[in-house]
Amino acid sequence: MLKDKVIVVIGANGLLGKEIVKGCVANGAIVVGSDVVKDLGFRIEGLDYKRCDITNKEMILELIKFVKDKYKKIDVVINSAYPRNKNYGRKFEEVEYRDFCENVNLHLGGYFLVSQQFAEFFKLQGYGNIINFASIYGIIPPRFDIYSSQNMTMPIEYNVIKHSIISMSKYIAKYYKGYNIRINCISPGGILNNQPKEFLEKYNKYALNKGMLDKEDISGTLLFLLSDLSKYINGQNIVVDDGWSL
Repeated sequence: MLKDKVIVVIGANGLLGKEIVKGCVANGAIVVGSDVVKDLGFRIEGLDYKRCDITNKEMILELIKFVKDKYKKIDVVINSAYPRNKNYGRKFEEVEYRDFCENVNLHLGGYFLVSQQFAEFFKLQGYGNIINFASIYGIIPPRFDIYSSQNMTMPIEYNVIKHSIISMSKYIAKYYKGYNIRINCISPGGILNNQPKEFLEKYNKYALNKGMLDKEDISGTLLFLLSDLSKYINGQNIVVDDGWSL
């Protein structure tokens, strides 16, 4: 399905990134993983790697040059990065202004830089496909009662960032109209990641279908956006439905 497509996966060492890399390689793509870590914590035959900090413009440009020089083109960039500082995840009343701003800059600012620089490269190349990862919490307000009995919360930064990634992607899609550049979002529902049993039970009360998603549940949507079947889809936010209702 993806034979000979050159795909850059940013955030390749993350929860979603690893699954994205595996899915793309399994479907015949040439994949260059990228993350802020020195080396990926896993190896797959056919996977290349180039370190990149998405808040660093020069490193993004170096990543683009590395892939272009080695593979002569870039078909797609997928951004699943999830940068945050050490104080990320505090309750609303405990969040410091400095931490709020830093986390928004790291995550949303990084997505802006990646989208901006790859869009400009794709403009020169004559085509390109950008896929950003947002969230169900970029569409609906948090279900705070799910977290109430756990030492957990839904961070205000996350909610703000994911709303903004969706809006920004729509903006960029319109801005580059006519340049054969597509940019879309995928907004997954909750993803299983060893959460406490009580949290999962509360979450599933809202789920009309099967509850939380497995990481692999996103693969079908992603592969569709990567394929030529989706060539007319641009500026859209595609929800991987976990059955939640408003």
